[in-house]
Amino acid sequence: MRRTVRVVLGALVVAHGGVHLLGAAAGLGWTSTSELEVTTVGGWAWLAVAAITVAAGTALLAGRPRWWQLGAVAAAGSLALVATHWPAPAPALLPDAALLLAVLHGWWCASPRSLRGRYRTGVAASRDEPTPSSPVSDADVDRLPPVVARYVRRTGAVGRPRVSRVRVRLRGRIRGGPDEPWMTFTGEQVNTYGERPTRHFLLDATRAGLPIDVLHVLTDGTATMQARLLSVIPVVRGAGAEMDRGETVTLFNDLCLLAPAALVDAPVTWEELDDRRVRGTYRTGGQEVSAVLVVDAEGDLRDFVSDDRLRASPDGRSFTPMRWSTPVGGFAQSDGRRLAGSARALWHAPEPEGTFVYAEMELTDIVTDRPEPTSGRTTARRA
Repeated sequence: MRRTVRVVLGALVVAHGGVHLLGAAAGLGWTSTSELEVTTVGGWAWLAVAAITVAAGTALLAGRPRWWQLGAVAAAGSLALVATHWPAPAPALLPDAALLLAVLHGWWCASPRSLRGRYRTGVAASRDEPTPSSPVSDADVDRLPPVVARYVRRTGAVGRPRVSRVRVRLRGRIRGGPDEPWMTFTGEQVNTYGERPTRHFLLDATRAGLPIDVLHVLTDGTATMQARLLSVIPVVRGAGAEMDRGETVTLFNDLCLLAPAALVDAPVTWEELDDRRVRGTYRTGGQEVSAVLVVDAEGDLRDFVSDDRLRASPDGRSFTPMRWSTPVGGFAQSDGRRLAGSARALWHAPEPEGTFVYAEMELTDIVTDRPEPTSGRTTARRA
């Protein structure tokens, strides 16, 4: 939806720039039938504004994040021309107003106070976390329980650099309950697993045809969640002890699915249950959460089940303890590592809802070890 709006609006801005050629034509003598009375100098001004407006629309069509800077110049120039040649160009006020609103929206989305700006700021700060240099060894893996060791080896971690940072892009759909409509989304997240684990997750969702930005942040054991309709209007805001605990479970889940090599150094206490299941207790940021990992005979992680995550109410202000699981469906190769490539998220609710899938996700890009995604791009595939 966001892309559709951008394309339509970009095309309208380009068309608006083309309309300014009428003023240029009147001033430069290209036509003698225009209602505008424009001098030669004025004709050049109309032509310049037309060029800038078309350039702004083209940048918007191309998805340039700073297109609004050109758009602001175009809007200011167009409004000045309308004012100096009033009332003939009065019909241009409506598209100028639309352009100005789009410019203000673009400026807001690029500002540090927007959810996207806060995501960028948080990710930039997480780059300061030190990255361990020694590779994962067989001795490191041998210290883990056999079930976990089999999984870590299966992912190809041995002999490769330790992982303290992972960046993921994904797409999928999500819903609040079994009878609620699905919302499609794309997302990007960056997790760090050093001394101060962090999680920054930005979701671009669509509901009822309208775009919604959602930002989850976990730093120093404190979690927040915000959602804004059209990137501007606050609709959900969540924080508090329950969210801190729930997001810590998600951080542990991400650790197991997206950065399994980091398990060799993670603050996890393990309890073997049988030859395919192990319980891990993860301690970080003042929180202690646990989950059962289910590993198949080949060594792939097939499920992650926790009773420590809490289901948020629609407004994000109240939470209910509920079993949560993320069965893995597909796997992806990233720079020689075998990682989870697709998964579902389930709430095991009491009746009448019962167990239901509330999220389906496919990872489209996974990068580990590096501050920036310079390589390792992959598309998840079934295995």
